[in-house]
Amino acid sequence: MNYFNQLYLTVFNRFKARLKQKANTVALFYVSFVEIAVMLLMGIFFIKFLDQMNVVIMNGSNAWLLFIIASLFIHFKNWLNYSGRKRLILNAKLSKRKDLDYSLFTLISLPFGLLGLSLMMLKVL
Repeated sequence: MNYFNQLYLTVFNRFKARLKQKANTVALFYVSFVEIAVMLLMGIFFIKFLDQMNVVIMNGSNAWLLFIIASLFIHFKNWLNYSGRKRLILNAKLSKRKDLDYSLFTLISLPFGLLGLSLMMLKVL
């Protein structure tokens, strides 16, 4: 079970008691947001690194278009993975292990920390 599956199940189980039917949607958007933020951070890192090495691969508008297309692909992939049988299988695997409980502060600060790092890297160089 990878980190994003664990993160999905943690968010899903945390909101299942309060939001009942919307817990799946909240967890899906949360995991997609975190994955997209990680992709943004890695993309900005590689763009800045290649810029320092004077390597030009693509211009800025094409890079942002590629980012938007990849973001849509990530969300669609997560929607397919977490909206059916796989979620039930992952939940059954989670019931054997109870050490995946992240604090609410960690769950909130993770995506905002990733976005903050991305914006700092975008403005620094």
